[in-house]
Amino acid sequence: MKLYSLSVLYKGATGAKLLKAAYDVSSFSFFQRSSVQEFMTFTSQLIVDRSQIGSRAAVKEQDYLCHLCVRNDSLAGVVIADSEYPSRVCFTLLDKVLDEFSKQVDSIDWPSGSPDSIRYTGLDAYLSRYQDPREADPMSKVQAELDETKVILHNTMESLLDRGEKLDELVSKSEVLGTQSKAFYKTARKQNSCCEIM
Repeated sequence: MKLYSLSVLYKGATGAKLLKAAYDVSSFSFFQRSSVQEFMTFTSQLIVDRSQIGSRAAVKEQDYLCHLCVRNDSLAGVVIADSEYPSRVCFTLLDKVLDEFSKQVDSIDWPSGSPDSIRYTGLDAYLSRYQDPREADPMSKVQAELDETKVILHNTMESLLDRGEKLDELVSKSEVLGTQSKAFYKTARKQNSCCEIM
């Protein structure tokens, strides 16, 4: 599970405008990083352009999921993650980032803003903090603990069933052994009855 990009955009009348972005392209080769970063920026702007104001969506592109939130005030956020990353955590992250951004950056600066002119530094911290969704989101952490407990309980039940089967085998073997020992006793008694010890 990995987050690759976190972007804040403004959806204007002429199109989406990138206000601020943070990227984690360390998993790509050095020579691909700039191209991947440009592609993520282009994809973020494109899906904001094609989305309605006041909408949320998750768009699948190859092995990646682009999570999008366009608020009623035309402020938009996009998270690009791999397909395993939980969508609920992405939307929680977008809500936090957009709320914080709207409080720190005046809405008058949004239509004319650019990544160089906007003074907001929280995206890198959010991107690194949310790399592990279990640590960033309490619900994911509880879900992971429940899944782990379920696996342990399942393994315990399997071992109990295995023990039960082994006990059943021992009981049936002891019954067979008991029957064989009775037959041996009767046969030995018959053979010993013809001979007398003086």
